[in-house]
Amino acid sequence: MIISPILLEIRRKFNYEISLFSGVDFTVDSQRGLNGFCDFILSLSSDQLLVRSPVVVLVESKNENLRSGLAQCIAEMVAAQLFNDKNQNRIKAIYGAVTIGTIWQFLKLEGNIVSIDLSEYYIKDVNKILGILYSAIAESKQ
Repeated sequence: MIISPILLEIRRKFNYEISLFSGVDFTVDSQRGLNGFCDFILSLSSDQLLVRSPVVVLVESKNENLRSGLAQCIAEMVAAQLFNDKNQNRIKAIYGAVTIGTIWQFLKLEGNIVSIDLSEYYIKDVNKILGILYSAIAESKQ
């Protein structure tokens, strides 16, 4: 899989001080529909046993169509924001990405405003993808 090595490289760049989870249950508020499994979660916690706040980046993996993952990724970002708030660990922004592996699209949630980067980033420019993810985490660590 193309996605995992990219996210593992981000974790390595931060000296393993961030955690990476894949395919974990991220039920935050079932009544609001904020429940289910996330493809990938990056947290500022170094704990690899449990997802701990603050959750910073969520990556939704799709087979063919980036657009089909946008709503799901936004819901995951809202869940992460609520999760961080419940744990008294609010951060300025939650970041998201939807990818089919070879193409990536990025999102940002600040308060109740979602921004979607309309650009698509291709795996041939992996350094650009790494840079966006690195910047998102670095900004959140400040």
